[in-house]
Amino acid sequence: MTHATPHAPHSTLAAPDGFDTWLTAFRDQVEVRLTAALDRQLADTPPRLAHALRHASLDGGKRFRPALVFLGSLIGRPWPETDEAEFDGLWPAAIAVELVHVYSLVHDDLPSMDDDDLRRGRPTLHCAFDEATAILAGDALQSLAFTTVAEAQADPAIRLDWTRRLAAAIGPAGMVGGQAIDLALAGQAGDDDAPDLARLADLHDRKTGALIRASLIMGARWAGLPDRQLRLVDGFGRLLGRAFQIQDDILDVTGSAEDLGKTPGKDAAADKCSYVTVAGLDGARRELDDTVRHAHALLWELATLGADGQALSACLDFVTRRRY
Repeated sequence: MTHATPHAPHSTLAAPDGFDTWLTAFRDQVEVRLTAALDRQLADTPPRLAHALRHASLDGGKRFRPALVFLGSLIGRPWPETDEAEFDGLWPAAIAVELVHVYSLVHDDLPSMDDDDLRRGRPTLHCAFDEATAILAGDALQSLAFTTVAEAQADPAIRLDWTRRLAAAIGPAGMVGGQAIDLALAGQAGDDDAPDLARLADLHDRKTGALIRASLIMGARWAGLPDRQLRLVDGFGRLLGRAFQIQDDILDVTGSAEDLGKTPGKDAAADKCSYVTVAGLDGARRELDDTVRHAHALLWELATLGADGQALSACLDFVTRRRY
C-alpha cells in the first residue's frame, strides 16, 4: 500500500493557516511512514527494546524536521497538485531525520543530561522503562536512521550527501558538541561570566539548529537547487533553527505542560543558560525579532534569484507563534 505525499497548492501552503493545515496532514503521513519503517526494521529486535523504540518514536511530536526536508525541496518550484509520487524519494531522508531527532530527545532527557520526566505528554523513556534501556534505544535510533538513508532508492550521490550532512549535523561539531557546551555552562546563567548572546547562539546553532539546517538542505539538495541558492537556504536554516530555540526558551517560561508536552520552567530551575535566563524575557523576544528580520532578508535575496521562499516564510511564522 502506498501513501501519497500530503500536498496543497503552493499559494495555500505559503499562508500561515495553510501551512498549519499542511503540517497537520503531514504529521499523519509521518506517523504512517515511521510506523512502517519501525515494523520493518525491528522485526528481529528484543521485544522490550522494540517496545521502547516505539514508545519514543510514535504518537507524538511536531514532526517539524521531516517537514523541513519536504519544504527544502519546494524552493524554486511549485508544490504539485498532481503526481505527488515524484516526492516519494524524499521520505527516507525525512524518516531518518525524525529518527535522529527522537534519539536526541531520548538522550537529552536522561538524568545525566537535562533530567526530565515528561516528553510529548508522556513519561520520558528512562522513566517509562529504565535508564539503560533509554541509552540503548538512543543508540539504536541512530543506527536505524542511517540504515534508512543507506537503503533509500535515490541517486548514490544524493545518498552520500544525505549521510554526510546528517552525520555532521549530529556529530561533535553539531548537536553533540552543542550538548557538551550546554553541560559545561550549566549553573552559570546568573554568574558574572555568564555567556553573552553570541556564545549562546553558537551553543544552540549546534545543539538545536544543526539538524534543522541539515533537514532543509537535504530537501533542497535532492531538488537540485543551484549552489548560490543553496548557500542562502543554508543561512536561512541557521536562523530558522535559532528562532526555533529562542521561542522554545520563551515557551519554557510562558507555556504550560499541557501545551508543551514537557515540563515548563526547567531552565530557570536548573540555572541553565537560555535566551531568557541570560537576556530576560523581553531581551529574548527582541533577539527573536532580530533573528526573524535577518531570516526574511535572506528570503528576499533568494527571491531576487528567482526562487520562491513563500512556504519558508510561512514556516518561519509558524516557528515564532507556536505554543508547543
